[in-house]
Amino acid sequence: MALPIEDYALIGDMRTAALVGRNGSIDWLCLPRFDSPACFAALIGTDEKGAWSLSPCAEVRASRRRYRQHTMIMETEFETADGVVSLLDFMPLNDGVDRRADVIRIVCGRSGAVPMKTVLRFRFDYGRIVPWVTNKNEELRAVAGPDGVCLRTPVQTHGEDHSTVAEFTVREGDRIPFELTWYPSHCSPPPPIDPEEALRQTEAWWKGWAEQCRYDGPWGTHVVRSLLTLKALTHLPTGGIVAAPTTSLPEALGGKRNWDYRYCWVRDATFTLLALVASGYEDEAAAWRDWLLRAVAGEPSRLQIAYGIAGERRIEELELDWLCGYEDSRPVRIGNAAHSQRQLDIYGEIMDALHAARTQGLSFRPDGWRVQRALLRFLAEAWTQPDQGIWEVRGPRRHFTHSKMMAWVAFDRAIKDAEKFGMDAPLDEWSRLRKSIHDDVLDNGFNDQIGAFTQFYGGETLDAALLLMPLVGFLPATDPRVAGTVAAIQQNLKSDGFIQRYTSDPSVDGLPAGEAAFLPCSFWLVDNLALAGRIDEAEQLFERLVSVCNDVGLLSEEYDTVEKRLVGNFPQAFSHVALINSAHNLARGRAGPAHCRAHD
Repeated sequence: MALPIEDYALIGDMRTAALVGRNGSIDWLCLPRFDSPACFAALIGTDEKGAWSLSPCAEVRASRRRYRQHTMIMETEFETADGVVSLLDFMPLNDGVDRRADVIRIVCGRSGAVPMKTVLRFRFDYGRIVPWVTNKNEELRAVAGPDGVCLRTPVQTHGEDHSTVAEFTVREGDRIPFELTWYPSHCSPPPPIDPEEALRQTEAWWKGWAEQCRYDGPWGTHVVRSLLTLKALTHLPTGGIVAAPTTSLPEALGGKRNWDYRYCWVRDATFTLLALVASGYEDEAAAWRDWLLRAVAGEPSRLQIAYGIAGERRIEELELDWLCGYEDSRPVRIGNAAHSQRQLDIYGEIMDALHAARTQGLSFRPDGWRVQRALLRFLAEAWTQPDQGIWEVRGPRRHFTHSKMMAWVAFDRAIKDAEKFGMDAPLDEWSRLRKSIHDDVLDNGFNDQIGAFTQFYGGETLDAALLLMPLVGFLPATDPRVAGTVAAIQQNLKSDGFIQRYTSDPSVDGLPAGEAAFLPCSFWLVDNLALAGRIDEAEQLFERLVSVCNDVGLLSEEYDTVEKRLVGNFPQAFSHVALINSAHNLARGRAGPAHCRAHD
């Protein structure tokens, strides 16, 4: 059975990632990419669907774990009656070689003599395929279809009930390595690597990267860990950043809101770029900007909300009926049908991201402005149409207030770019459109009876996405209509101090009601309080939010305030990006005005 989500930690090589439980079991790993079929799928199935456990044979009296400082190397310590051992888990960086991916585990004896056991179950294609396993030249090889995996270790293993098992004893001072390597099955296994040298190189690389962080504030530990997580969720060859390395971790335990987040969302573009640039990572921001331009190239009307990690457009959704789901949360899905939805807000996110890139001094390709103008020609007509909104509702299209607001952002940022950087543009036309959209939102998006902007025109449903209104500069935080919206959201969408996205309604989103508090929205409330000058309140809420990070500093998409548990895909890039940006805003707020994206 899978552990609580907060009991997992992330390791990765910037091509894929694994989740390691505090019990020493790797329950999730897709090879060789984030979006490849999993070879360990116990997280959303059972141990028989693939897992690799490595732990003491006897009862564990106590366990402790931590990331080695400013790295993605996880160290788990087990204390038993026989002694203490620690387990180092990491994935070495492979210098651009796409024909291998490695997971290294080193068992270190700290005291006494501790009997250990390992059970390794290879299951390709999300647990559906049991591979052929052979021993050759002191290597264990597992092959099925396109995938090959080999295990190298000095420990003597044997087969048992379609699993590879071993028992061994670790004494004080011992260091026993296990090296698991993926390779294309039509090739020979790649040469072994020195686990200890790989450990030294991996540790040095992550520490060197973390040292570039420019954040100077009281929450440096959380900011650096969030940046490291964001880097680990980056696909190094393309610059794409996946929303999460997992699929189908539920928004509500036992529910049906189970989505595949192993793709790149256009909507995350501006938040991510600003978090990277503000923290001193211009190269990563530029790579993300370039990924964005490549992905959205093509016919403007066919712009998608999400793409594969290399910009792939076909990410059709399927249900895997042989998996029971995390804590019986069915269905398990791969792919994401929402990628083909009409969501007009993403045009504003693209323009905002590219505007931020220019104002932050990132070098720009000449074709970038041509892409932007083409998108705006389409949006000039399309902004009046209904869409499915930021939350990817699987119900009818509506005139979502947030979508209209982001259409205003698109023209606002394009006008600012044209004026500041001397770009050729139809400024009179864009200025008229900007004003028309602004007036339309004020006339139709605000409900006088409840004193707040609503989720869609003519409705009464509140929407936490409208907390972005002052953050994007549509109206100031001190505007009475914004203040009324913030107050209404705090009163009606707050759950034990955290913010839900909106009041679930099957007639709106086409799904059963029920989800936990959405962590990015809660961080947006922090930003609103800071912009309104309520710094003490903002800091109190921020402290509450970072307190739900797990013991190694990771956040999922949502937090269940009843069960006091993290839920949703994990770790979630959007949550960590929101944490980074709020930390910067609070630091600025103490020194002067808090940050508003429109002021860049």
